[in-house]
Amino acid sequence: MSIRGAEMVDWNLAVATATRLVRPGPEVSRDEARAVVAELRRHAKASEEHVRAFTRMGGGDLHDTPVLVVDRPGWVRANVAGFREVLKPLLDKMQERRGSSPGGAVLGAVGGKVTGVELGMLLSFLSSRVLGQYETFAPASAELPAGGPPGAPNGGGRLLLVAPNIVHVERELDVQPHDFRLWVCLHEETHRTQFTAVPWLRDHLEGEIQSFLGETEVDPMTVLERVREAAQSLAGNRPEGEDGDEGRSLVEIVQTPAQREILARLTAVMSLLEGHADFVMDGVGPAVVPSVAEIREKFQQRRARGASRLDLALRKLLGLDAKLRQYRDGERFVRAVVDEVGMDGFNRVWTSPNTLPTKSEIAKPADWVARVHRRAES
Repeated sequence: MSIRGAEMVDWNLAVATATRLVRPGPEVSRDEARAVVAELRRHAKASEEHVRAFTRMGGGDLHDTPVLVVDRPGWVRANVAGFREVLKPLLDKMQERRGSSPGGAVLGAVGGKVTGVELGMLLSFLSSRVLGQYETFAPASAELPAGGPPGAPNGGGRLLLVAPNIVHVERELDVQPHDFRLWVCLHEETHRTQFTAVPWLRDHLEGEIQSFLGETEVDPMTVLERVREAAQSLAGNRPEGEDGDEGRSLVEIVQTPAQREILARLTAVMSLLEGHADFVMDGVGPAVVPSVAEIREKFQQRRARGASRLDLALRKLLGLDAKLRQYRDGERFVRAVVDEVGMDGFNRVWTSPNTLPTKSEIAKPADWVARVHRRAES
């Protein structure tokens, strides 16, 4: 590839870096590994019926969204493909801007490799922590198929279960392996059901993300300056006289005012989706997962404490603490609404983008009930 044609991110280098740095999974024999994969597939299939019966969310073809049991490098490859798809409009815009600046092509060739290495390092860190993931914007490949109609530019999504991480956590928590594997599948299957049963949800989420990226500063020097300020704030080395950024993640600090409005809407949606999955996981659990109470208690403790000081620092930097709050706040919202108006009443949340909760309504579920149910009944 010529320098002028170099991409803003060297995606192949990102994969190579992450694959090289990824930590090995727990020790298992070949037979044990095969048994884990087979059991996760069975649990994923069983979870379909459990989740749909509990949530009363029908519709959608789950066969359009395959379940893939992957290892850590497989998770990395899938996520690099997803990042590449979602970020393409932004990176194309930045590349166009770069090409018109003096020395932009050479700077871009070097910067693409640096960014590729940095992304690879980030993914190697995350690849040992993710248990499962519903990939909403998954482009299909021979190795990692995705759902959707033939010839579609994007797949209809796919469910990834990261077998080494599931085995690692069940051993770390000292819980019943079969119960834990089903419990994880219930959570991830809920996400699969959300997107297959609510046809407009994927396009709505993609639209919000693209609007967010569209507001991103495309001048490379401006981006670098804002990242530098963010890093100084996080390290406690903010220049004298500057304030207002304590306790905020790198992701939050680099936002424009317009992006913050979009982020508030995205945060509310993600809180709903994650909280709903936790609620369903625990609601279905007692009937099919005998040790669900023990698993939930130990898993919550693990979420709260993190694995190490480095883990805590990286969680803060990457905004993963916000994700932990999404689980907690979203689950409270879902539980409060179901208690007030029942499961069918809660399911009005999936009617249209206008019935999704706002960020303030996530914190005050009664406000969502009043807005949505009063309007529907008037």
